[in-house]
Amino acid sequence: MDSKLQMFENRLTKVYRHISKLARRQHITCYRVYDDDIPEFPFSIEIYEDHVYIAEYNRRHGMEDEAHEAWLDNCLELISKVLETAPEKIWVKQRQRKENRQSQYEKLSTESHEMQVQEGGLKFKVNLSDYLDTGLFLDHRTTRGMVRAESQGKKVLNLFCYTGSFSVYAAAGGASEVTSVDLSKTYLTWAEENMHINGFDTAQHKFVHADVLQYLDTLKINTYDIVIMDPPTFSNSKRMKDFLDIQRDHVTLLNKVLLATKKDGVVYFSNNYRRFILEEDKIEAATIKDITNQTLPFDFQQKMIRKCYRFTK
Repeated sequence: MDSKLQMFENRLTKVYRHISKLARRQHITCYRVYDDDIPEFPFSIEIYEDHVYIAEYNRRHGMEDEAHEAWLDNCLELISKVLETAPEKIWVKQRQRKENRQSQYEKLSTESHEMQVQEGGLKFKVNLSDYLDTGLFLDHRTTRGMVRAESQGKKVLNLFCYTGSFSVYAAAGGASEVTSVDLSKTYLTWAEENMHINGFDTAQHKFVHADVLQYLDTLKINTYDIVIMDPPTFSNSKRMKDFLDIQRDHVTLLNKVLLATKKDGVVYFSNNYRRFILEEDKIEAATIKDITNQTLPFDFQQKMIRKCYRFTK
């Protein structure tokens, strides 16, 4: 084995040993074990119970296609060995530089793989083969727990709800009503499915297909006790009227959200923009708390991948 591969094996073995032990102790079955730790091995590697999900980051590696495929095969063989997972339970996404941007991610596997996983005693549908992401953002595990702990009897609004994992946690915490809003019909249906498989009455909760930027203008003031907003950094979907730039737009978004929040209500806001700077002085909240570090789970400690804040009205 060449020395670089050996280095990768050593790193992965060490990290996996440490993180899997922490996960077992906390009864966590979906977690990240590696994230671009060594630049020459630009992967994100996550465990979903007995499956492994690998995303290869897009880097200029200077290899011809054939050499790159051979290199990737060697890496996968090594990952399979270290994580003690059979190759047929390993799913790989490759981020390609393509002329046609639609096929940015290629499926290596022809069959689709959907499964149910557990987190915090709740069930979630994940898809390891077909989309940009699996359907469950593992870095918000702790934040979801905070929302569940505060949701008893509360009216909750989940904006940019994606597959609704925050909504499920809010319902599990006893929320009287959860409204989930997203521009993607696929994700909204998925959010409804996640609610349903956990035994929650989907008729009691609302699933709204809307562009959040416009939807905020339709909200009544002083309506919600808890709002969760985890927007993309940029978005210019054809279905959106305006494009979203989170650094430019966060003050406007947050102030509109705060208007719709009851007095003493709470807004959780996070985003993945690495250079994000919160313009605190322009935000009309009673208290603003940066909870990035306390919401970062054990398997994301090495990598600061997002910011997270808690506002009180």
